[in-house]
Amino acid sequence: MSAASKGFPLHPIGTDSRRRTGSLIGASGLAVLGLVILAGTPHARAQTVGGAPSGLAPTQCDNQKFLSDQAGFMQTGPTRVDLPEHICGQVVSVARRSRRTRSGVHGYFILQTAPGHSIRIVSDLDRMNAPNWPWVKPGDQVDVVGRYYFDSERSQGIDWTHHGTGRHWALPGFVQVNGTRYE
Repeated sequence: MSAASKGFPLHPIGTDSRRRTGSLIGASGLAVLGLVILAGTPHARAQTVGGAPSGLAPTQCDNQKFLSDQAGFMQTGPTRVDLPEHICGQVVSVARRSRRTRSGVHGYFILQTAPGHSIRIVSDLDRMNAPNWPWVKPGDQVDVVGRYYFDSERSQGIDWTHHGTGRHWALPGFVQVNGTRYE
């Protein structure tokens, strides 16, 4: 099943249009966050930024945690909760050109985490020490640490895949392609 038929767009869409109004977490968001904390996998603690905890990130690739988090969002819908993820898999599609958005220049690719499950990866090329885009190609084995956002079934992905942090995200990320790490 292709990424597009699973509801994940293959064309680059900027993440700068995401809503960021307030920091209240609804009951469904707390339930998803509680499931993440109770999962019991090894995690590295992220710092707190602007009074909002950024959460926990698996220290190793944990596609099962990601698939569980994704299924939770599919059931509850958008919760304004972003989750730290550490996933790995094979690249199935790459946007040939980078795209300039309000927040900078971004590169996009689709990563297959399990048979029939793909997710869009967003890389902020202005903040990463990486060669000119594209530095990833279909078939590459990739390891990603970043922020999983879910605005809708068709608008979800993993961003903050660079070493920087911000007011709303305290966990540095990276993209490792065939053993070469870009952050």
